Amino acid sequence: MTDSAGTPPGPDHRTEDEPQPDTPTHPAPQPARARARTQAPEATGTETGQASAGTDAEDDETSGTGEGSNHRSHWLRWTAVGVSCLVLAAAGTGWWFYNKLDHNIRTDTTAAAELERYEKERPPPGTGNAQNLLLIGSDSRAGNNSAYGRDDGGSQRSDTTILLHLAADRKSATAVSLPRDLMADIPDCLKQDGARTKAQFAQFNWAFEFGGAACTIRTVEKLTGIRVDHHMVVDFSGFKDMVDAVDGVEVCLKQPVDDRQARLKLPAGRQTLHGEQALGFVRARHGFGDGSDTERMDRQQQFLGSLVRKVQSNGVLLNPTRLYPVLDAMTKSLTTDPGLNSLRDLYDLVRGMRGIPTDKVQFLTVPRQPYAYDSNRDELVQPDARVLFKELRDDRPLKVAPGTAQKNRGDGDEHVARSSDGADGSSTDDKPDDPPSASPAPTYPGSNAAVGMCG
Repeated sequence: MTDSAGTPPGPDHRTEDEPQPDTPTHPAPQPARARARTQAPEATGTETGQASAGTDAEDDETSGTGEGSNHRSHWLRWTAVGVSCLVLAAAGTGWWFYNKLDHNIRTDTTAAAELERYEKERPPPGTGNAQNLLLIGSDSRAGNNSAYGRDDGGSQRSDTTILLHLAADRKSATAVSLPRDLMADIPDCLKQDGARTKAQFAQFNWAFEFGGAACTIRTVEKLTGIRVDHHMVVDFSGFKDMVDAVDGVEVCLKQPVDDRQARLKLPAGRQTLHGEQALGFVRARHGFGDGSDTERMDRQQQFLGSLVRKVQSNGVLLNPTRLYPVLDAMTKSLTTDPGLNSLRDLYDLVRGMRGIPTDKVQFLTVPRQPYAYDSNRDELVQPDARVLFKELRDDRPLKVAPGTAQKNRGDGDEHVARSSDGADGSSTDDKPDDPPSASPAPTYPGSNAAVGMCG
């Protein structure tokens, strides 16, 4: 038999009678294109035509069309490289911003160590997810704050102290101002030079000057019986930067203000305050009303409420380009305990507060009156203060209304409202078959973030 024209049979097609490869009887196979040219037209079969067509197509790909394909693959390759670079650059930029904000925060390790030393005398942690934060406004004249007064060795002062209670369900927040002139029992505290002060009965803001945040926290816990879970210290320059980062805060003044000590001169009426003016507004005492610390705290609360509303209404928390300046200003001004010293910790805290309606962000001042032995100092009004502190410890709702007289229960009334069978050790006038008395939430004078200074 002879092979028909076309592709020579391969090794798999040899028969037993065919010679072995080392004794070939046929000429060496020619390349497919050469064979196609030498074969007679009538001998060209289907296989040969298919092979030829396939080979010609391959030739076309390696000629004109191949050049376009190479261009496409080059373009895709460079596009992928460019996209990868953009992703890496964005990730790198994001990490740089995060790292910068994270390193802005200072950690108060000294306070943490001091509080751990006195752990046994501190109130027990609250139940549930409720949290209590102590916000301390420092008026230290050291460093960038030297313009606000003489720096007598870098001494620190507590200009504003607020106990912020976050409800466990995160549906409300209550900020209670503690007057700096309030008379309180201050424990023995560790000073900056390593010495210790003696326990004494003195005005509240001395605690911060004596022993910083740790001494203030221990004083607050002794005064209120409330466990302070975290604390933040904010300085002057940081407060100004935060106000500027939200493009100022609107206030309304019934009368013009001229307070040289606070470096504040403002006309009456509606106006937007920025950094320096905002700081003077919350610190001034002599240019407003009777110049009392009471009026100053009320003004601070109203300003903070307007600030909260400004942040929420302008979508700052959901806009990265507007949020970053606020975070940068805030973190640069903060000194916190180790539990809040990272951007992630602060973000978790803010995220939990983001859903609180502005009318549930409430501000009030602890019930107080002029101190019996010095009208320039304050003392707590009892039993009103005890009722307030117990409501916060138990994470119970409070009502705050502008200009409302305090409607709080006395110790006996509180027990009647809470327990109809005298379980708290108090006698009740309820009959055994009577249902338990209703427990209305106490009402305190104050304000909320939904009501701005301009109505």
